[in-house]
Amino acid sequence: MKIRFGYVANALGLWDASPSKTLTFARYSKLPKEDRLDSLKSVTAQNLHHTKRILCYNIAHEIELYRFSSMLVPLATHPEVEWDFITPFKDEWKELGRLIKKYHIRTSFHPGQYTLFTSPRKEVTVNAVKDMEYHYRMLEAMDVLSTSVLNIHIGGAYGNKEETLKRFHQNLVKLPNEVQYYMTLENDDKTYDVKETLLACEKEQIPMMLDYHHYMANKGEVELVEYLERIFNTWNHRDLIPKVHISSPKSASEYRSHADYVDLKFILPFLKIAKELNRDFDIMIEAKQKNLAMLQLVEDVARIRGIKRLSGGSIEY
Repeated sequence: MKIRFGYVANALGLWDASPSKTLTFARYSKLPKEDRLDSLKSVTAQNLHHTKRILCYNIAHEIELYRFSSMLVPLATHPEVEWDFITPFKDEWKELGRLIKKYHIRTSFHPGQYTLFTSPRKEVTVNAVKDMEYHYRMLEAMDVLSTSVLNIHIGGAYGNKEETLKRFHQNLVKLPNEVQYYMTLENDDKTYDVKETLLACEKEQIPMMLDYHHYMANKGEVELVEYLERIFNTWNHRDLIPKVHISSPKSASEYRSHADYVDLKFILPFLKIAKELNRDFDIMIEAKQKNLAMLQLVEDVARIRGIKRLSGGSIEY
């Protein structure tokens, strides 16, 4: 059983390599009109360049799993801006895609907490569709859709989970099929637990992104050993290796917050459950120390008897 590890957005240790540089709408509005587009392009160019640097870091360290920053393009979905961020950077998007495909890096996006399909407010759903399409267009421009996903949460309960879940399925119809095909749903740490998320995924034929830390914070009556095989099977229709999010609590009092690194003892029970399925899967590390936490965890796991390190970012269990 092979497990690949990856991390989110920024490679710590690379000088000035943030792929999430911003241009706020307030700042944009104060610029002379003739300078606004150039400012948008300048920030985007920096973010794409830094993303390329990070991909090169991943290649050098044999890391085959990476989540892009959702902030690559400033004000991409703002109703008073909405600009063409593909055409001016056609070559840059293609170059990122070339590296990803050549070195077999599995990529993803995780749109923000306001990208949800459970709200009773129509404008929230409209904005969710717009945000999902924005992320889709970036993957399309890189030509890496076939191995990538757009991961979101179900959303809030709005006082009535049963009715809200019905509304989720109704609102999801508004998302174009070609975009929905690439989405995944993740269980959360307060509202929708593993079972509820899994049922929604099975109904919509959407892969489920298990978050183990969220599961531990919001277990309900669920025993993971009874559900993990079903969760992994939701990935079958896309013929993709299942993917899991891993982090550990910052402290007992801040249990839902992510620690800087991943506590091996915290995740060992999950690894033992997964071992019984004997199926390859990927792990996205969501620790604060990003790539450093990921590399440390690979080292920690590789020290366990019976586990072999295969590369900088993968093991055989």
